[in-house]
Amino acid sequence: MMVMSVPYEATGRTRQKARTRAALIQAAREHLSSGTAPTVEQAADAAAVSRTTAYRYFPNQRALIVATFPEVAAGSLLPDPAPEDPAARLDAVVEALTRQLVEHEPELRAHLRLSLESHDGERPELPFRTGRAIGWIDEALAPLRARMSEQELRRLVHAIRSAVGIEALVWLTDIASLSRDEAVDLMRWSARALLRSALAESG
Repeated sequence: MMVMSVPYEATGRTRQKARTRAALIQAAREHLSSGTAPTVEQAADAAAVSRTTAYRYFPNQRALIVATFPEVAAGSLLPDPAPEDPAARLDAVVEALTRQLVEHEPELRAHLRLSLESHDGERPELPFRTGRAIGWIDEALAPLRARMSEQELRRLVHAIRSAVGIEALVWLTDIASLSRDEAVDLMRWSARALLRSALAESG
């Protein structure tokens, strides 16, 4: 008979445990904002939680950093009502996406670092890799299905995602030395330019 383990946070005093978990995550985010990736011990000290207790929530630094990923519950980034014009829809989604990038930059940078780490050749399972942005961009461009093939549309969505994300923000600010505002403007310009190019190719 297989015995299923029950997460520590799911048993007894669940509200108090939820508050403790939230305090540890907030402490970790504050460390990330100051430019350091915290250990479980550092987050515990900052949150005034015993180190032994902290390890019950996060067995290692990686688990702690993964938990800092920003929770964006929105199923759509389109305004209500959404415009019909694909360019207007895309600009609205990219504007919302870039706003999230800047707001949660420290956590997203930490997740990008984790995603680049080697794990015996396996791709680590991270919230960073769930493809939310792909879904939001695909929804913005949905009206184009009437004039573009699925392959063409998928290529466009991927091209836009490659130009609008934490990877692009890091390169534009750290390597190209743009300000955050300049980087955001360039990402939005890139998305519009890619859309115009794809539409021209599709005739």
